[in-house]
Amino acid sequence: MQAKDSNPPDGGYGWVVVVSAFMVMGLTVAVLKTFGLFFVEIQQHFDELASTTSWITSVTIAVFHLGAPVASSLCVQYTHRTVVITGGLLAFSGMALGFFGFNMIWMYATTGFLQGLGISFSWTPAISIVSHYFSKKRALANAIASAGECAFAFMFGPFFQWLISQYGWKGALLIIGGIQLNICVCGVLMRPLASSCLLEASHCETETPPSNGASMRDKEDKSPITHKTFNWMLVRRPEFVLYAIFGILAAMSFFVPPLFLVPFSYSLGIDESWTASLLSILALVDFGGRLLCGWYANLHVTKTIHLLAMTITLISTSLMLLPLANNYLSLAIFTGFYGFFFGTTVAIHITVLADVVGMPEFDSALGLFMLIRSTGGFVGPPLAGLIVDVAGDYRAGFYMAGATLVLSAGFLIILDRLQQRKKRGRKIRTKPEKSTLSYCSLHILKHQ
Repeated sequence: MQAKDSNPPDGGYGWVVVVSAFMVMGLTVAVLKTFGLFFVEIQQHFDELASTTSWITSVTIAVFHLGAPVASSLCVQYTHRTVVITGGLLAFSGMALGFFGFNMIWMYATTGFLQGLGISFSWTPAISIVSHYFSKKRALANAIASAGECAFAFMFGPFFQWLISQYGWKGALLIIGGIQLNICVCGVLMRPLASSCLLEASHCETETPPSNGASMRDKEDKSPITHKTFNWMLVRRPEFVLYAIFGILAAMSFFVPPLFLVPFSYSLGIDESWTASLLSILALVDFGGRLLCGWYANLHVTKTIHLLAMTITLISTSLMLLPLANNYLSLAIFTGFYGFFFGTTVAIHITVLADVVGMPEFDSALGLFMLIRSTGGFVGPPLAGLIVDVAGDYRAGFYMAGATLVLSAGFLIILDRLQQRKKRGRKIRTKPEKSTLSYCSLHILKHQ
């Protein structure tokens, strides 16, 4: 017998979870995005090279991605609530210990490693539990939750700048760490959806008729907990592999435009004050894109994987057009298009992952996807930088990012074709069973 609370409510307390995830996104990824404000302060304090100081952020990003499978595994073994609270404590510890600022090694270990681990342990289960609480409205819920990153990033810029001016970079780190303790409060609000289904999960699974493939998939979506161990074998599933390759190629492109947008604007002779506004435009249209795409996906007019392929194509188009800009207005317009379509992609790509692997495997898939995708994030910016150096023009970086996204969309198309072929195969296999069953029923009735 399946637990009563195992079906996704698609609302109700789920919206409390969404708001909590919204806050977690802001208190983790938004902090990481705006940490560059501390860069010069830390560099001058320790009198280090820019490359040496930049390793703080690099360590944070690396640990954030590498810790995702660990966070997912802990979610499977314990609860999302426990892992989020642990992440909040780790994030606070990283910032609070960074306050002492003994040397650069100390900064790597605290605001680098501990902060990265805290972000990973908070972000991964927060975005995961939202998908568990929603089924039909999953795209909208994920979009709202992910929008917290944009909303907080827009506010944190001037706020962090004010903190540094008032309390110095060390005092600012301590205050930000205290603010990040609110992650623990958000974690407490993330009530486990199926607390009573843990003991019954295996029994629920055995009751699924082996011949009914379609209903089996439906049950997978309705039961959020059916596995107690982290499933590393997902890397052997063709669907997951194709989506992971898409993730690598997309990550290679996503980190490039923000990296070259400012220097490209300088090369056009645009004033520094106007250039700063481009980043604000990016944050605002990104926010709008996430919410609008989540709302549209919730209408179920277009299949989510088709919608994702469409948004990826539109991003690549905007990146190909962006180098044509020759003044601030044209650059702002193309930047707005890129930011908007980037937001639409971020809003639904986690939803598509859930559709590809099914909810019972989602926690494991999310951790593995983050780990595999990180390779694209590490390779993309240096490769684009090399291309820019060879070409002697920042435009080459945007062309590279656009071309890579076109290639990534190709893998989404292959994945969709594979899913359709398997779906047709299941229908063909079930037809003979139905006809055989009907023949047997008629035969019994005839002899009665």
